[in-house]
Amino acid sequence: MYKIAIVGASTLLGKELKDVLSDSTLAGATFTLLDDQKGQGQLDQVGDEVTFVQAVERDAFEKMDFTFFCGSEEMTRRHWKNALQAGSTVLDLTGVLDHEPGVLVRAPWVTGNDVSADLFTPAIVPAHPAALALALLLERLRPALPRFIAATLLAPASEFGSPAMDELHQQTVNLLSFQALPKAVYDAQAAYNLLSGMGENTQLSLHQLEARIRHHYEALGGGRLPALALQAIAAPVFHGHAFSIAVELERAVEIAALEDALGGDHVDLVLEDTDSPSNLAATGQNDVLVRLRPVIEGRNPTQFTRFWLWAASDNLRLYAQNAVECALELRRLRPQGTVQ
Repeated sequence: MYKIAIVGASTLLGKELKDVLSDSTLAGATFTLLDDQKGQGQLDQVGDEVTFVQAVERDAFEKMDFTFFCGSEEMTRRHWKNALQAGSTVLDLTGVLDHEPGVLVRAPWVTGNDVSADLFTPAIVPAHPAALALALLLERLRPALPRFIAATLLAPASEFGSPAMDELHQQTVNLLSFQALPKAVYDAQAAYNLLSGMGENTQLSLHQLEARIRHHYEALGGGRLPALALQAIAAPVFHGHAFSIAVELERAVEIAALEDALGGDHVDLVLEDTDSPSNLAATGQNDVLVRLRPVIEGRNPTQFTRFWLWAASDNLRLYAQNAVECALELRRLRPQGTVQ
């Protein structure tokens, strides 16, 4: 019987994490739900256990096997060392611990990084879902010798949390009724618009998002994944990542060979235009949906050196799924379900 704490249980990511845990082999654990004042007192459920969201007290982490941090960055900064000192394994989904000494970025679905955690690892950072999706796809193209890869990520409002979603919703409503737009979060018009940068007073940063994804992608690859050029665009959608990826190979390869390489676990290769990947199609899916479209050059219509990938994934679902997979991988350090 494991004991698991979720800090930020009332956030979008916290709610998705509870759903994934309820469907996992950890569903029988004892759960403690923690959050700031706004989320406290709410009645919630994980698996078959009904519980209340509690305040994050100093002794809240006693005898916890795993503590997931998926709330605000400030909450993680304040409490992660308390969880560590209590003997809990820390899994940070907020980005605060990305560059802490000894902390590992992990994604068990990706085989490029063979460095595993041990009893001296201070914390685990489950890889960002965009980095995970890109690593899954590009790891499989590595034998084809990519020469150049450039990816554009269309980031939804849920990437930035509930305040961004609420503002996007209100901007959409206000535009349709010819009212002034709220801009406290984006400091720009996000509704019906694509943004490569925000306003001067924004609370968000696409550059920080790009840097974090690149860092996680490189950590997952362990030096073996192909180099990646990346830009992030804020899209006027609520959920789901979408990727436009341009790939150029060292030599021509048959399209069937590329399709065979891309298919497999955790990747759903879409072959028909009518079923094109989209953020809506990816909702609730654990897999990355991808469509391959070659750039036709020369006289040979069966071999190509350049092609496009159009991919989509459920950003919250993939993040939560990877976090749970990381916890399952760490069970070897806690074989009895007790703080070692």
